[in-house]
Amino acid sequence: MSDTPWLTVIGLGEDGPDGLCSASREALAQASCIMGAERHLSLLPDSAAQRIVWPVPFASGVEQLMARRGQPTVVLASGDPFWFGAGTTLARRLDRAEWRAFPGRSIFSLAAAKLGWPLEHTLCLGLHGAPLARLRPHLAPGRRIIATLRDGEAVAGVAQYLCRCGFGASRCTVLEALGGPRERVTEAPAQDLATQRFAHPVCVAIEVAGAGQALPLSAGRADDWFDSDGQITKQPVRALTLSALAPRPFEHLWDIGGGSGSIAIEWLLADPTLTATTVELRADRAAQIRANAARLGVDRLNVVEGRAPGALSGLDAPDVVFVGGGLSRELLAHLETLPAGTRIVINAVTLESEALLTQAQARLGGALMRIEISSVAPIGPKRGWRAAYPITQWSHRL
Repeated sequence: MSDTPWLTVIGLGEDGPDGLCSASREALAQASCIMGAERHLSLLPDSAAQRIVWPVPFASGVEQLMARRGQPTVVLASGDPFWFGAGTTLARRLDRAEWRAFPGRSIFSLAAAKLGWPLEHTLCLGLHGAPLARLRPHLAPGRRIIATLRDGEAVAGVAQYLCRCGFGASRCTVLEALGGPRERVTEAPAQDLATQRFAHPVCVAIEVAGAGQALPLSAGRADDWFDSDGQITKQPVRALTLSALAPRPFEHLWDIGGGSGSIAIEWLLADPTLTATTVELRADRAAQIRANAARLGVDRLNVVEGRAPGALSGLDAPDVVFVGGGLSRELLAHLETLPAGTRIVINAVTLESEALLTQAQARLGGALMRIEISSVAPIGPKRGWRAAYPITQWSHRL
């Protein structure tokens, strides 16, 4: 065992050890301790190994496992431990030489095979530890989604959420204990599922249908997607601003003067690898930003209450900075100290803020753009163009 990692993570299906490979069986036979959910442990035959039911919360079990470092231990996980599974969390805590994994058949593969869905064209989500609002950006007629759920009661929650979003007609297939003797498949529209009972482990496959509003894929979503008190970067300006911010995978945004959070939220909607921190002075607006982000499925938005530049202390360094409010000479001076390559986009409406930007552009370079937008409005019995406040936008790469 000297050359064998002390930790083995085994993906166990509902058929128990019958589906395990020989290496997994050998690891179980040599383990001094086996950790896993109670239902997984109950599927194993008797052995001399100590058995530990993984506790709640999950993090407590991780600490128990780390205390056994160096002793031959097996962790049982559901299906593929590295597809919305425990394997990812454990691997982050260990050196690569300390662990090995033998994945089982994932719940997504089993569900797709049961339904005949092409997995490469099906959205797979892990909702067993995440809010249901993570579904919201993906709800559009024709979309196919397979989602793992916390327990049987969560099925009703998904059904009710789909109905609230206007997609109660979505065809849902609830799959319980896939691949095992307790396997059960139930098909029904979401609107008919709320009163039915289901058992863990469970996932739901959704064919989205209904008259609900789909969230557009392009930047510059309609203003009514965001609750606001009027402090919002309006749709056409937001589209131009997101274009200037030019999000790229894995980048982090500072959104200073968040208002409704629309810029940071649209930034996060662009790609799941993106992260963002919004800085907002007013507590009521900060709460509004959190609510907008949660409702639109990007609850990963970090909201910081305070005034920049002071509130920027200790934050993860940004790749991109947007300033939509609260521009000051002190804030500009702070932004100039950020690492080379940081991209900055600032929108100004007042003459005072515009003066700061023209001075900055003359000193540092970058591009200045004036955005003037008019929309049709009534003039007595007729119509005419009503101009919005012009906006000066400075874009610069340090």
